[in-house]
Amino acid sequence: MKIHDTIAQVLKNKNIDTVLSIGPDDTVYDALKLMAEHDVGALLVLSDGELSGILSERDYARKGVLLGHPSRETRVSQMMSSPVMFVSPEHTVDECLEMMTRHRFRHLPVVGRGGVMGVVSIGDLVKWVISQQDRAIQELEGYVTGGYPA
Repeated sequence: MKIHDTIAQVLKNKNIDTVLSIGPDDTVYDALKLMAEHDVGALLVLSDGELSGILSERDYARKGVLLGHPSRETRVSQMMSSPVMFVSPEHTVDECLEMMTRHRFRHLPVVGRGGVMGVVSIGDLVKWVISQQDRAIQELEGYVTGGYPA
């Protein structure tokens, strides 16, 4: 089942007013605190309002813990992933799922004409697909049982 809904629809459905971000000169410790506070797995790294990177728990585990970089002394810019792949709000859920699967990342920034609009996670997209499949099943059940409007 193809999902041609746009990422703009997914962002609207998330109903989140602010984009969680951190600056490149902030410490990784501050970033981890912010992630824990908001129960998220990644933060966008913004420099003067522009997307300059992304810092994920995976980045911290692989570039911080395993390489012995202390989080209180390490700058976000030293550990963030950059350059960052991003999508526009017009991209479809299917396009984003394919991109995330192919490149093996879990968070995808959304950038529009006005700048950074948000981020979608693989979990956000899987939830969207499941809800669309549920809706399709209900419509098919209605059709099979005669409750479908002609």
